[in-house]
Amino acid sequence: MQVRIGKWLAGLIVFLTLAHGAFAQELRVAAAADLQFALHDLAAQFEKQSGTHLALTFGASGTFFAQIQNGAPFDVFLSADQDYPVKLESVRLSEPGSLRVYARGHLVLWAPPGSTYAFEAKGLNALQDGKIEKIAIANPEHAPYGRAAVAALKTAGLYEELRHKLVYGENISQAAQFVQSGNAQVGLIALSLARSPAMKDGQIWEIAQNWYPPMEQAAVILKAAKNKEAARAFLEFLGSDAARKTFQEYGFSVDSARVKATP
Repeated sequence: MQVRIGKWLAGLIVFLTLAHGAFAQELRVAAAADLQFALHDLAAQFEKQSGTHLALTFGASGTFFAQIQNGAPFDVFLSADQDYPVKLESVRLSEPGSLRVYARGHLVLWAPPGSTYAFEAKGLNALQDGKIEKIAIANPEHAPYGRAAVAALKTAGLYEELRHKLVYGENISQAAQFVQSGNAQVGLIALSLARSPAMKDGQIWEIAQNWYPPMEQAAVILKAAKNKEAARAFLEFLGSDAARKTFQEYGFSVDSARVKATP
């Protein structure tokens, strides 16, 4: 009996040791909410290729920036813009030279299936339709897509007229949910969300890119990262042909000149 117990304990120790090694190969990734669908796909590809598990957390880029400043335990930060990663560099909370632009996001006007707003004929002017009482956007105080939405409305000369109709999601994913749930009639959201299975049948109109600042999205390795080698491998993966193809499938623009480490 004692021999059997001894063997059982030895096996358990081996198992726990292996499990500890597996869990040690984990990257904690803070990711912009527009990556909610694309990054799950990319994570599966990277995990299969590397054996490193990605623990994904999605939210507003500005919220993550504040959390990282306060010591949040992330290894990699994928922002919806370049500004927040650059700010992390400036306060020495990221690995020097690790900042990498990985994709460009796109802003669209979206309404649920069956909507009949004149997006194609009128563009953003369709928001003047009297049936539209609420327009969902991400909170511009900490979400790059929210700032892009405000910029687009100002370019169209509609912001002052429509600002009382704006309802703010904590991040771009929540703004999209407001429209899906009927709490807003339309939303200015990320194309990557509008192409998701639950939203792809809705009414979509892509807003001209010169109506808002370029949504150049950047990633950075954080100074507190526990596994910097795996983090660097992940950022390299984001520049691979396979990753670029996946980004494009989810509505991002990516080319070899854009997915690169910044000087």
